[in-house]
Amino acid sequence: MKLKLYLVTGNKHKYEEAKRIFNDTDIDLLMAPLGKFEIQSDDLKAIAWKAALHAYKILRTPIVVDDSGIFIDALNGFPGVYSSYVFRTLGNNGILKLMTGIKNRRACFKTSLAVIVPPLDTIIEDEVCGEIAEKPVGTLGFGFDPIFIPEGEKRTFAQMDIDEKNRYSHRARAFRRLVKWLRDNFML
Repeated sequence: MKLKLYLVTGNKHKYEEAKRIFNDTDIDLLMAPLGKFEIQSDDLKAIAWKAALHAYKILRTPIVVDDSGIFIDALNGFPGVYSSYVFRTLGNNGILKLMTGIKNRRACFKTSLAVIVPPLDTIIEDEVCGEIAEKPVGTLGFGFDPIFIPEGEKRTFAQMDIDEKNRYSHRARAFRRLVKWLRDNFML
């Protein structure tokens, strides 16, 4: 029997990327019919954990919440936990404008997964580092994907299909670790 795990997100792109990680497993990842509750905090882990507790109180089923952000070294980690808001308000071009003339283009995408599968819960974190491109390139992916080039690549995430992006992505790395955690703890 497959374990049903609900990803609490309103972002279908996040869901599609995560769902690929669960192919060929005994875990059925479904998109939760619930918007993500979000507290204000400067800590991805705290945001994910509070959202997971809120979702679990409502759904009473195994859930996972993903909170992610891009942390740009030259901008002192900005936009970080505010990445979604900054993307909606400034977009990729706004970030690139902030980076005008800056040589240090290092940035890291970070993810915190808060997981509740009774009787256990955990938080899984991962990241991928790289650099901010000089201009947006590519049409795939979402969010800051057109301006992020992961280490070891010359292409942005937006130039990669889901399977290619999942070889590098912070989210894919965290979800692969989640699959291992579920298998180790629930003998799947």
